[in-house]
Amino acid sequence: MASNYPFPQPVPTTETPCEPPRLLDRMRFALRAKHYSYRTEQAYVHWVRRFILFHGKRHPQEMGGTEIEGFLTHLAVEGRVSASTQTQALCGIVFLYRYVLRIDLPQLDAVRAKRPKRLPAVLSRDEVGRLLSAIEGSHGLYRLMAGLMYGGGLRLMECCRLRVKDVDFGRRQLVIREAKGDKDRAVPLADAACEPLRRQIASRAEFHELDLSHGQGRVDLPNALERKLPNAAYELGWQFVFASERMSHCPRTGRPGRHHLHESAIGAAVSRAARKSGLHKRVTCHSLRHSFATHLLESGSDIRTVQVLLGHKDVSTTMIYTHVLQRGACGVRSPLDALVVAARDR
Repeated sequence: MASNYPFPQPVPTTETPCEPPRLLDRMRFALRAKHYSYRTEQAYVHWVRRFILFHGKRHPQEMGGTEIEGFLTHLAVEGRVSASTQTQALCGIVFLYRYVLRIDLPQLDAVRAKRPKRLPAVLSRDEVGRLLSAIEGSHGLYRLMAGLMYGGGLRLMECCRLRVKDVDFGRRQLVIREAKGDKDRAVPLADAACEPLRRQIASRAEFHELDLSHGQGRVDLPNALERKLPNAAYELGWQFVFASERMSHCPRTGRPGRHHLHESAIGAAVSRAARKSGLHKRVTCHSLRHSFATHLLESGSDIRTVQVLLGHKDVSTTMIYTHVLQRGACGVRSPLDALVVAARDR
């Protein structure tokens, strides 16, 4: 019996129902729900994709411990990857099975790459001075960034992601937010870097005003802060100190904004400066962080203070710098020097 009420009748459609998200997209959602960094998300998705391609594009749900062991063994034996790379691949695959597929894995017994003990490449004070003097490009911006990395022990991405509000000239410190392990810490701001940094922030403020006049000037905020503080994305305090000259889109949200400088630019500038200054060591931006820690220990700072400034979870990680001090780990003097002195006294 037909109804007398004018209920809308369903309209025939040829559209197919929405497909469920693909496996790698589900993994991305899970990583973001647990607030993993974008770099970790990229790395984990990369290794899961490699794992799937290695086994002929089979679905991970059809595979298990045997296939994972085979892939990890392949990385160690044929790929000759480092122990940390193999561990990263394992963590990505375990995350997929544990939090996306909800599958418990058995005890894995793959060939593991041996973790070697390497000493960090450390520059002397003279070499650091030559390196900083030789850095060119971007109107002194790269030299300022390298100076901050050496003066405060910053990692490269910590320097790139520095925001205006986290520069404290009064207390002579920089506050590093959401560093490795999602931890905050404060590091010293050298007096020599204050004036160049003031000029950079003043220039950044003028550039930001120009962006706002063109209806732009937005920057990405961490987590859900933009919903709590809707106008913060357009305030100067939240802007990156070292902003890119070009507008870009957030790789996660797709929203346009002014991101920070790409890390490859400062890395290339440091490499060019190392060649120009005649340094034959392997010099990277991280070498400035190693040099910061070593020079602090040489000047008498205690290792616990250095651990806090570097943001290390365990003091054993910081202990490696005691092996590259100018006079050795325990101030040991080479017996060859004593032999030469004795020969002179004869």
